[in-house]
Amino acid sequence: MRVTAQEWERVLVYRDGRFETELGPGRHRVRAWRRRQVRVLVRPRLLLVPAQEVLTADGLAVKVSLIATVRVADPRRWHEATEDADGFLYVALQIGLREAVAGRTLDEVLAARDSLPEGIAERVAATAGDVGMVLEGLAVRDVMVPAELRRAAADVAAARAQGQAALERARSEVAAARALANAARMVTEQPGLLQLRTLQAVEAGGATVVLSTSPVPAPTMPAS
Repeated sequence: MRVTAQEWERVLVYRDGRFETELGPGRHRVRAWRRRQVRVLVRPRLLLVPAQEVLTADGLAVKVSLIATVRVADPRRWHEATEDADGFLYVALQIGLREAVAGRTLDEVLAARDSLPEGIAERVAATAGDVGMVLEGLAVRDVMVPAELRRAAADVAAARAQGQAALERARSEVAAARALANAARMVTEQPGLLQLRTLQAVEAGGATVVLSTSPVPAPTMPAS
């Protein structure tokens, strides 16, 4: 019997229920009598862990989903170790995700979104090896925060922005008042500055300057 194995698969040959050999890519001649073949795909594939609701260390519920890139590294172990190796690894990813999130606060989970998969991968690596698989990549797909927490965060951000705007307005008012006070002190100490400023306004044009050559008489009170 001729057997052709593709580049992305391996063929396990069993004789009377016992493992006999593993065939790599290419054409092979195998005796068919009392033998059975099992084809195992060894190319990488995606394993999605849907959103899992987990309580963080500060008691807040958050939903996190994962996407893992896995590959069969040991076809014989993958086939013989358990009935459903992918399901076995899927459960291990679920448990690893829950343990990693439960040990952090919500702020830490959101801040460590890129580093969170590293801790999960460390927990799952041994389990993957036990079923003949290797974890080539792991990423957090979604972190879903409850609507009430999103609204609270939006309120905090709005309050922070309003406070910052009020602080900037207060700073501007203080700066303007300080500038006016400095100008008044300079005019008091050096009266000639006011005349120079008047001449600058006349030279620049577009300004109306009223000059008085005689003092304005003070109002008199009628005799009683």
